[in-house]
Amino acid sequence: MLEQLLPEVNWEKVWESTYETIYMTTWSVIATFFLGLLLGLLLFLTAKGNIWENKVINQLIAAIVNIFRSIPFIILIILLIPFTKAIVGTMLGVNAALPALIIGAAPFYGRMVEIALREIDKGVIEAAKSMGAKTSTIIFKVLLPESMPALVSGITVTAISLIGYTAMAGAIGAGGLGNLAFMEGFNRGNSQVTLVATIIILIFVFIIQFIGDIITKSIDKR
Repeated sequence: MLEQLLPEVNWEKVWESTYETIYMTTWSVIATFFLGLLLGLLLFLTAKGNIWENKVINQLIAAIVNIFRSIPFIILIILLIPFTKAIVGTMLGVNAALPALIIGAAPFYGRMVEIALREIDKGVIEAAKSMGAKTSTIIFKVLLPESMPALVSGITVTAISLIGYTAMAGAIGAGGLGNLAFMEGFNRGNSQVTLVATIIILIFVFIIQFIGDIITKSIDKR
């Protein structure tokens, strides 16, 4: 059926590229979640009036986050080529895209984590402190559970952004649907390939948003 409707599309390449996009998105989202969570917690905990208040560390982390958030992703990929070659051994392929995807998205998510933590009622944190709770207990029993709906919402937005990042990475040889649309679609004037790649990416976005909304609503007890 699909072959008849879109005869100029190589479906074997489409499914291969779809897998590559899923691969890049999945691993980068997982790594971004944990790295962004760490950055966000450090930004929050070292801020004025919080448990690990430290102006120097807070400003240093904030500067790193702001710098990497401000660099356009396509430029970040180019800047990270030496780093990527050093740890992956090549600048081509899906694995080569992961460092840039993670480094590009983690600071963005880290800020979202910090904002989510700031919205927690300080009375809840003070109550935990007054009961003699350790820092680890406050983090895992108070901060993370209280902010979880916002954290899930944030990683949903970040995951959708990462799909867009994978398309840009694909345009310079990382593989995936972006590479397919650029190499097979744009370069060869095959609009059918570009259309198919775009539709599949949109489907991914809708699925991620749908799942993220369901999880957020299920854990939001407010």
